[in-house]
Amino acid sequence: SDDLQRVAENAPQVESMSVTLHTNLGDLKAELFCDSVPRTTFNFLALAASGYYDGTLFHRNIKGFMVQGGDPTGAGKGGASIWGGKFADEIHPENKHSARGILAMANSGPNTNGSQFYITYAKHPHLDNSYSVFGKLIDGFETLNAIERTPCNEKHRPLSEIRLEHVTIHANPLADQMITFPSATGAPDVQT
Repeated sequence: SDDLQRVAENAPQVESMSVTLHTNLGDLKAELFCDSVPRTTFNFLALAASGYYDGTLFHRNIKGFMVQGGDPTGAGKGGASIWGGKFADEIHPENKHSARGILAMANSGPNTNGSQFYITYAKHPHLDNSYSVFGKLIDGFETLNAIERTPCNEKHRPLSEIRLEHVTIHANPLADQMITFPSATGAPDVQT
């Protein structure tokens, strides 16, 4: 309909949203896929904006595979979504584990996303369709290299801390009044 067309044309363009993850080993700048996975990116951005990730550890680091963080307990068993519990997977066919530097939500099974996320060290297509990919690194690959080189124990816990000190949001679509905030189970509704 003409009304829906007008709404779509006037909707804010948030496709090139970016954030910087400031770690004790350097900065990682990532583009977030707000257009294709709005629920997942909303959760990440809202947690980041609230300071939830500030001072958290990357608690799991597997060379050649990925580094995982986002758990405020630092143990790998905690972390809630912005809605207070877990939220549904958001799998998009174009969002793949196709390169080094892919950001995705860690989970313990279908629809168990909270606050934990990981960044890949290589492409891992076997993870596609099981984990919600929500971004990719666009800068800071030397920092990712330093993180990957951090020695770990036999349970993949870093022997020296890899700390996420703060997340800077470079554009804030949450401040735009045209955006309807998604629920834990659904995508945003179109406002008319």
